[in-house]
Amino acid sequence: MKLVVQKYGGSSVATTEKILKVADTVIKRKDAGEDIVVVVSAMGDTTDDLISLAKGVSHNPSKREMDVLLSTGEMISASLLAMALINKGYDAISYTAYQISIKTNGGYGKSLIEDIDVTRVEESLNEGKIVIVAGFQGINEVGDITTLGRGGSDTSAVALAVKLGGRCEIYTDVDGIYSCDPRKYKEAKKLEYIEYEEMLELASLGAQVMHSRSIELAQKYDIPVYVGLSCSNIVGTEIRGGKTMNLESKPVTGIATSDDDVAITIEDLKSDINIICELFEKIGSKKINIDMISQTAPINGYVNVSFTVPKTEIIEAMDILISLVDKSQIVVDEEITKFSLVGIGMKCTSGVAAKLFRIFSDGNIDVKMITTSEIRITCAIKQEDKLKALNLVAKEFNL
Repeated sequence: MKLVVQKYGGSSVATTEKILKVADTVIKRKDAGEDIVVVVSAMGDTTDDLISLAKGVSHNPSKREMDVLLSTGEMISASLLAMALINKGYDAISYTAYQISIKTNGGYGKSLIEDIDVTRVEESLNEGKIVIVAGFQGINEVGDITTLGRGGSDTSAVALAVKLGGRCEIYTDVDGIYSCDPRKYKEAKKLEYIEYEEMLELASLGAQVMHSRSIELAQKYDIPVYVGLSCSNIVGTEIRGGKTMNLESKPVTGIATSDDDVAITIEDLKSDINIICELFEKIGSKKINIDMISQTAPINGYVNVSFTVPKTEIIEAMDILISLVDKSQIVVDEEITKFSLVGIGMKCTSGVAAKLFRIFSDGNIDVKMITTSEIRITCAIKQEDKLKALNLVAKEFNL
């Protein structure tokens, strides 16, 4: 029998009516002779609602207890879908991370899957059951529930596909992956396929279609991932290796934007590598993710150092910085957008950066910070310039 791991996002299971539709879709695949494992997210806005509840009792909730709370959303979806399938005459069973030992490591709220014991899943499949797994969650080395971060159910699905040797299909409220957000640029083109490396960059830079860790896993184990619209026959997008791509004809694949970070600048910092080392070591020890980093040239032995951190971690980051430098030296800019141009073809196409900066110059769009890789250019710009930049760049690069 063919085995497929399907993941349904929160919008796909937002109501009991939608859960019943998902059940019907799963049944069709089961009747076609496939073994089915379904990974589900929390219903609709459940995660946001749970976060609001937590904020109602604490302005800075315990991260451990937040993971316990947030993991319940996926459990509800999994049990309801299993009930719906059973009610329709099919044998189904739901499992939590604890029940199938999804082992994780790393910090609360952003842990990584280390391994999955799929023994119970395989036993259930051999018994003819449809298996439903609560996504987004795992159990760490001390037995605590942890979560994988926003979109983590994608990673749960890909990891299960790897362990079970099956295909992976991600179903959501969009009909595939677009060159840029179609809600912000109406002419955005849907992609028939996209290479792992490109999708990884886009996902890590703010494109919310896929969780970046899921793409890392898919690429590492060469698991093709299909992304499509839930309960629909519309053809979606396949994420795969790029061995057959014509790189020269495809310099840019897509644009990602993110408003989820703040830029922090430390002014008049002594130009001493030991001081800078201590700064980033202390931030890293708190598992705070730093992305863009820039430093001015030394003037009279002093430099300015800038970097970005997620808005959700600004309080912890500031506590660390204030312990190391005077508060008057710290400048925080919360009104930035990370604007990223991504394309595997940049590896062999010159002039992409020049073209991008000419667009920004002609559009009077200021660039505050820049980072690059072989296939990516990321600029920090003003949030107020985001839509203008997106429309200008997407049109110029025919995205």
